[in-house]
Amino acid sequence: MFDSFVIVDWSAANQPKTGRDSIWICAVDRDGVERLVENPQTRHSAKNLLRELLSDATARGERVLLGFDFPFGYPAGFAQRLGLNHAPAWRAVWDEIAERLKDAENNSNDRFTVAAEFNRRVSNRAFPFWGCPVRFTDDFLGPKHHNGHAADGLAEKRLIDRWMVGAQPCWKLAYTGSVGSQSLTGIPVVRALRDDPRWAQRARIWPFETGLAVPDAAQIVFAEVWPSWWRRDIRGDYGPPNDKAQVRTVARIFASADGTGALPMWFGGDPDLTAEQRRIIETEEAWTLGVTAPRVRSTVPKPALHPPSAPPRAPSPAVRERDLCGRAARFRASSLWPYRRDSVYFATTRRYRPGDRSGSG
Repeated sequence: MFDSFVIVDWSAANQPKTGRDSIWICAVDRDGVERLVENPQTRHSAKNLLRELLSDATARGERVLLGFDFPFGYPAGFAQRLGLNHAPAWRAVWDEIAERLKDAENNSNDRFTVAAEFNRRVSNRAFPFWGCPVRFTDDFLGPKHHNGHAADGLAEKRLIDRWMVGAQPCWKLAYTGSVGSQSLTGIPVVRALRDDPRWAQRARIWPFETGLAVPDAAQIVFAEVWPSWWRRDIRGDYGPPNDKAQVRTVARIFASADGTGALPMWFGGDPDLTAEQRRIIETEEAWTLGVTAPRVRSTVPKPALHPPSAPPRAPSPAVRERDLCGRAARFRASSLWPYRRDSVYFATTRRYRPGDRSGSG
């Protein structure tokens, strides 16, 4: 299907950054052979690098699949709540984000201000986006989760996020797993790459412009991926950091799936999706390429570390008397706690050890 596979680990950093928690890009050919592994310092340089890569690939007549590790869509109803009533809903949201967000060449950006304004338009309060630095203050964006999804009518997670155990909500803008900030800064880049006039007629966003189907007519296909879906397959020797290992591993996974004939099935999503679910996915929420069934949390209880081989026997009268005496002694000692402060006493009652700051008092 494809001649080249590009996997992008995104970052919403506010300043140039390399290494861990920064942008990593890996491209492999159909045989899984690496063509490049790059760690651009900024989103601006990443966009330029991807443009060059696409320019070279199209000049060679190659088909390219590009996977980005952030949500391409939001829970159903977001566009309407923003007052964006023109179809398709996904494109209306993408255009609005791209128009509002200011993202400088040095990575300085105003994503929290944009999210606060979206909250004002959606709910006139700090909903649905949440999470921001302490220094950022706005009546319409708070640092903590608002827990308002049930009452305010916008789901916390998309259908695909519920399918994938561990996926973070796209409203989360700060702290570990803040994919919301990655979407706000990443969607304008994917939009600009898709609309580049040199290949716009041959580029498609899956599944928004292709449906949950194989994009046969497209030379360039952009898709949402989640490297943690294959977390057990991530090769540690492809890093460090883990971000680098992820893009290198997942790029090869896609190339291998194409080679074995499994990749076309991945574009279909879950075959058990209802017609209404497919409509929502294809018009608003998007899907994650490679997920064909929900991942279910294990409900099997973990075995005891040392399971008893036989029911415990009742303690003997002597043992019971010893235990009762010990409890009484400990109770009398603990009742003296506010008045006894010599370190020997603390040491013998395990209330204190020299250098220990964890005790009370």
